[in-house]
Amino acid sequence: MDKWHGKPYYSLDAYCKNTYRRKLYKIALNAQMTCPNRDGLLDTRGCLFCSAGGSGEFASDILPGDLSFSEDNSNGIRKQLAEGISRFGNKNTGDGFIAYFQAYTNTYGPIPYLNLLYHAALDTENVHGISIATRPDCLGAPVLGLLTELKRDYPDRFIWIELGLQTIHEQTAKYIRRGYPLKVFEKAFRELSDIGIPVIVHVILGLPGEDLPMQLETIKYLSRLQPFGVKLQLLHVLKGTDLEKEYLSGKVYIPTKEEYLDTLILCIENLHPDIVIHRVTGDGRGSDLIAPDWSRNKKDVLNSLHHLLKLRGARQGDRLKIPERNTP
Repeated sequence: MDKWHGKPYYSLDAYCKNTYRRKLYKIALNAQMTCPNRDGLLDTRGCLFCSAGGSGEFASDILPGDLSFSEDNSNGIRKQLAEGISRFGNKNTGDGFIAYFQAYTNTYGPIPYLNLLYHAALDTENVHGISIATRPDCLGAPVLGLLTELKRDYPDRFIWIELGLQTIHEQTAKYIRRGYPLKVFEKAFRELSDIGIPVIVHVILGLPGEDLPMQLETIKYLSRLQPFGVKLQLLHVLKGTDLEKEYLSGKVYIPTKEEYLDTLILCIENLHPDIVIHRVTGDGRGSDLIAPDWSRNKKDVLNSLHHLLKLRGARQGDRLKIPERNTP
């Protein structure tokens, strides 16, 4: 069997078909949380690139009110998740879904509230598992304990954690106001690995001040680490962000489509072939997108990528000397 299903890289689609014999579709959710980079614990401005929606522009609001633990809210969570699933009703998509807690920091809340959210999603029919986007500095012992319980209570469902690393370079991390050093990411990765929770790492390509060798250093670092998955994200400039101010003042360069694809292909070629690539570009809500304008046509970007990969005979891991797994 072709593990990659005809693609020159190991996509999430291929992984799901291999593992669940079907394509799984993500339902993006907004759990009404916040972030230590927004609530004043670390900062009040958020990361440089992060919009008011907490990187969840396409997420549904699953709770209309405050943080309450009532049965009514539990029913509301299920109702809103069902509403998200219903959007696929006019497409011949199948019936397998991932509940994706996307907006803001989705472990940054009271444990009873998190427990309510995660259980509601995992109990929903046709949801095969949950993917929780969060920060590595928001994974204390109580959260790890909850994840361990969920893994035990739902052996037929998966629990994934998505960590926003973006870059391994401390200078860049300070500039984008990430708010934690690399060692915090490494500790979180190690602790999640110890309890058997797969980790998906977010990387932004084209961050200000990072040349190609620096970006490849981040990719090679992840190839040594070998997380379950990686999201390769194009840097978007969105309205209302501090990155917009930097861009409009001429301090930030956004690559052309051709430049981005050249970088992306080199990253794919330097990424360990066992790592599942969950994303190769990214989305920005059309009304909020400042740059790059070419990213509005996602289908064209993907078609261009696949064409260039085929033309160059490039495949995931081609440029990599396969290293031993290196857990920090």
